Amino acid sequence: MKKLNIYVFVLTLFAVFSSCNKLDLEPSGSITKKQFFSADEDAVAAVTAIYSTLSYEPDGEQSLYGRNLYFLTDMGSDYAAAGASASNFNVRAISALTYDAKNDRVALVWKQLYRGINRANIAIDNIPRITSGSPELKPRLINEAKFLRALLYFNAVQLWGAVPLVLHEAESLDNSVLRTERTETEKVYAQIIADLTDAEALPPNYTGSDVGRATGGAAKALLAKVYLVRKEWKKASDKAEEIIANKAAYGYDLEENFGDLFNKPEKKNGKEHIFSVQFENGQSGATGTTGNLLQVVSYFGPTTAVEPADIISDDRFYNVYDPADLRRSVTYIKQFPLPTGVITFPRALFIKYVTNLLVPYTSRAADAINFPVIRYADVLLVKAEALNEQAGDAGPGAEAYDALNQVRRRAYGLLADPSLPIPSPELSGLNRTLFREAIQNERLKEFVQEGQRWFDLVRWGILVEAVSVVPEKATVSERNYLYPVPQDQRDLNPDGLWQNDGY
Repeated sequence: MKKLNIYVFVLTLFAVFSSCNKLDLEPSGSITKKQFFSADEDAVAAVTAIYSTLSYEPDGEQSLYGRNLYFLTDMGSDYAAAGASASNFNVRAISALTYDAKNDRVALVWKQLYRGINRANIAIDNIPRITSGSPELKPRLINEAKFLRALLYFNAVQLWGAVPLVLHEAESLDNSVLRTERTETEKVYAQIIADLTDAEALPPNYTGSDVGRATGGAAKALLAKVYLVRKEWKKASDKAEEIIANKAAYGYDLEENFGDLFNKPEKKNGKEHIFSVQFENGQSGATGTTGNLLQVVSYFGPTTAVEPADIISDDRFYNVYDPADLRRSVTYIKQFPLPTGVITFPRALFIKYVTNLLVPYTSRAADAINFPVIRYADVLLVKAEALNEQAGDAGPGAEAYDALNQVRRRAYGLLADPSLPIPSPELSGLNRTLFREAIQNERLKEFVQEGQRWFDLVRWGILVEAVSVVPEKATVSERNYLYPVPQDQRDLNPDGLWQNDGY
């Protein structure tokens, strides 16, 4: 399938009226927004520029979903760590859970999220001004912008708790400082839910160059996850079921082979990918167009002795897999056969996004590997978890088991070949506590390097318990349930942007 095309010229055009230094987003240049929003192509460019904040970083840094969010959502959890090649002190501090409010990775995520939010606000406010063009296109584009704003706020409210809720273009009071206070989490979630409810009206799918844009199914899937975080169990299971019951209309299902999901550019945006951040061939390495770097920094090549920058924190997370679970060999590599003999790595290495294990990272840095934000497997596991939490002590019913066991059957290759002579991987007869543990174990194995782990551990309330088993992360404490508000933001507004506990 083709994917959503994000053009560099859109960034240049949009930069005329949208800059981002902290939260003080001040329009500049001679072209005003009113002049810009006059035709359909202007609206399309504005919304495409929101998508670009997920995959491009104009300051020559790593993009939000290209790697930067990974530091907080994966490296800040139990299974991932900073390797010897990670030279940035701030990255190593996140890995060790010793970061503070001056951490530059934390500050960059904040900046990237609010850059995207501001572009969404500009689009939502100004697209209705267009009086010509297609009457069907405008509401679709507005709802795409609302989906993206909701996704960005959902990340922010989980990472920091109360965050500034900015719903229109950020206005500067003194041409340099935006004095926006933190908003209570309930109001932030209410806005997220409102935006996603509107976005449910988006088309169920796209064709051609529009593939990769947010769909109505993506809005429902994200809404199910929002309800799960909020412990609104019935709403979460009901919303997940809306997708599962109508999967044919959306074109969703599990890929039969787990290995087809991540490192095959020709299979991007397949039936399991509900929403993925789109990366183009050749993005990686150029200033302002850094691509998906996870395949580059996780595995240097079969004969490279230098430890990668992103590593597994401990081989216990490799050993958690049943040897018959095919996800292990897709996610990690421990040994590599060469004509001269078998190489055994000192520790397992991530390979989920690596397109070619035989070549060094410099030969595959430009490969167009998308980043999965929401997969159909996630929807199934959301439903299973939500149904279990509604169940009595005896445990959930058949629907929850069916959702969980679909994912497990695929993990053991039984979707691709039901005749495989292996013991059944299906679970049954668990009480609610054991089923909850089964869900937690399944998500650990399913979503490695997919930006899920820290969010999961926080949602389950077991972050400290889970992370403290890794010796290098023993400093973890209750403060790590939230990240610090970046100090450069607090310097702008110390009273309104109060700090989280422990920082």
